[in-house]
Amino acid sequence: MRAKLIAVTALAAACVNYPLLSLFDRPVQVLGVPLVWAYLFLVWALLIAAVAVLSRRAD
Repeated sequence: MRAKLIAVTALAAACVNYPLLSLFDRPVQVLGVPLVWAYLFLVWALLIAAVAVLSRRAD
């Protein structure tokens, strides 16, 4: 499980790093929110969900 959490952390770092983040820095709005902020919120929510799934105890 520890290796999976490390992989999620590496994925999070890659998703908010400059080259990938710059792809979403456009003057476009999604539901009234700038695209880059919508992308960051979506990544944040997915990372929380991934950590929650990975940290559940297998009974």
